[in-house]
Amino acid sequence: MKLNLLDNDTLRWQAYGADTRFSYPIGYSGALLGCDGQGHIDLVYYWEPGKYCHFHKHLCEVRSTVLQGSLEVVTFENGEAVSTVTRQTGSYSQMPEGDVHMERGGPEGATVLFNLYAPHGQLTEMLDEAGNTLKTLTIESVLAQFSS
Repeated sequence: MKLNLLDNDTLRWQAYGADTRFSYPIGYSGALLGCDGQGHIDLVYYWEPGKYCHFHKHLCEVRSTVLQGSLEVVTFENGEAVSTVTRQTGSYSQMPEGDVHMERGGPEGATVLFNLYAPHGQLTEMLDEAGNTLKTLTIESVLAQFSS
């Protein structure tokens, strides 16, 4: 199957917008590209300019490539922001299991390809602003979300 990752009209997007549980502006969308049934899942996400995704912790290895725009990544340790990096178009990153961060789209927004490997099926934990787990995202829950 051929797919143009930069042609937003060919992808089936799931939008995540304003969420009153958080003090920061949320505005991003995701599209499922594929899952092999053996722990690999590929997704593409788009951030609106200046908007965040949910604060989260990775429960598996994640590799990502910024396809368009720029993405600001703020990494946390023990509840404190310890680094901020702005990833530009073309940048590649490999994040280990346990990485805690939030991401924000740059002035033009950001489109990012994510390749996750979760042999145990768990992908991320959505966190509240104090770092408490609100929800665990699994391969199964992502597949169900995109099949509805």
